[in-house]
Amino acid sequence: MQEKSRIRLNWVDHIVGWCFPAAGVRRLAARQLLNQYEAAKPSRARKGAKDHRSPNAQVQQGAVALRGLARNLEQNHDIARGALRVLVNNVVGASGIGIEPQPRRRDGSIHEEYAAALRKAYRDWAQTPEVTQKHHWSKVQRLVARTWMRDGECFAQSLIGAVPFLDHATKVPYSLELIEADMIPLDYHEPAKGIQQGIERNTWGKPTAYWAYKQFPGESWTKSSYDLKRIEASRMHHIASIDRIGQMRGVSEFASVVSRLEDIKDYEESERVAAKVAASLTAYVKKGAPEQFPDGPDGTPTGQPRELHFSPGMIIDSLGVGEEIGMIDSNRPNPNLVTFRQGQLRAVAAGLGGSYSSIARDYSGTYSSQRQELVEQWIHYAVLCDEFVGQFVQPVWKEFVLAASLSGAVRIPPDVDHETADDALFVGQSMPWIDPLKEALAWHSLVEDGFASEVEVMRKRGVNPRDVLEQIMAHREECKKKGLVFSSNFENKNKTPPAAPPPEEKLAEETNE
Repeated sequence: MQEKSRIRLNWVDHIVGWCFPAAGVRRLAARQLLNQYEAAKPSRARKGAKDHRSPNAQVQQGAVALRGLARNLEQNHDIARGALRVLVNNVVGASGIGIEPQPRRRDGSIHEEYAAALRKAYRDWAQTPEVTQKHHWSKVQRLVARTWMRDGECFAQSLIGAVPFLDHATKVPYSLELIEADMIPLDYHEPAKGIQQGIERNTWGKPTAYWAYKQFPGESWTKSSYDLKRIEASRMHHIASIDRIGQMRGVSEFASVVSRLEDIKDYEESERVAAKVAASLTAYVKKGAPEQFPDGPDGTPTGQPRELHFSPGMIIDSLGVGEEIGMIDSNRPNPNLVTFRQGQLRAVAAGLGGSYSSIARDYSGTYSSQRQELVEQWIHYAVLCDEFVGQFVQPVWKEFVLAASLSGAVRIPPDVDHETADDALFVGQSMPWIDPLKEALAWHSLVEDGFASEVEVMRKRGVNPRDVLEQIMAHREECKKKGLVFSSNFENKNKTPPAAPPPEEKLAEETNE
């Protein structure tokens, strides 16, 4: 028999129910709902913190402070700096996001000649893609990704064609100006013009322009450092960490772990100081009763001041009556420090979305546990890579193809479908192999059984299949010229090796020699 929950009625419930029966029913229904969700009830054991502000109001009050805290941790905390490096390296990597042009003809086939021309122009542009000409394209990607994750957002202005005082230094007249979040004032609002947090939007919320300082705010003491300029949204790339619908500006990825990282730093510093004190051998002389010492000039008992020098193997026989030597033991280093630190770093890794093993530099565990962690973690890196490509790399590539066509550096052929001229395959980082032999054998079986292709395996290893095939072809041609035979060439396995000469002929040859 099902037990019905009982609700105790107070005198207000009785009065409301008697005067307004419908309101009384609604009141009881609301009371029942509150009884079902205990988390909504305030109590001494739970803080019950709530936040009903709009996403932009939430960002307005905390984004700048969190940005400064995250930068301070990156500069002064080894764990925070290492965690940020782990995220950037696994999302962008050493060579950056790979781009393979795939423009198509109207019949659907890839236009190889146009793709090759784009790759050649892209390699030239990748050497100096930004206005200062200090960073190559891979470094630009890592710099933007680091700024995005640390500050919560990053901006880049596109400059195409002739720009006053700007030398593009590449065949394609296209450059990027990297802009930190401080350059777009978060406190600049003009509701009459649709400007909020430095972003001008239309009635549907689409950005139409960005308002930026002409130079870094506060860098000089003149008022001109706070002058603003309007940049069309079509020329601005904005990559941001967005958590809520309608949110305009990004918030640092470190927002939820700043307090924990600071606690870890303070705790480790305290333990280091305690360990230093413990490493300094400290002794004391315990005195006896006052009457055991001779009288001083004023007639009161006193001990004779002296210094005791310690050396290995020494015997101390100069102690007075009732004296003994004691040692100060601080019980440091704390044996529980490692366990506590591991637990805290696991929480930090969960908040940042990074791998615990990589952040903590703790690679203990079996092959299965290490691979399970890597497999589950890699999906997060893939999601971050997708956001990075969609918000930054892909828009930059589209503008590069447009600039190459408009400038005449690489014109779009007539037989290319213009809608596919900037189509490309963006290749992110591949999941590393923990045990290369096991991974290679597994992929070899999949390829042999037809469940995977050689191209897929090459991409999983993070290489360009086209480059690999060209290298193999060039290597085998060189081997043929020099008469070298390797088992890696399957063609050599089908050839019958030359038969060995009969023993009589071999003996005759040796005799003649």
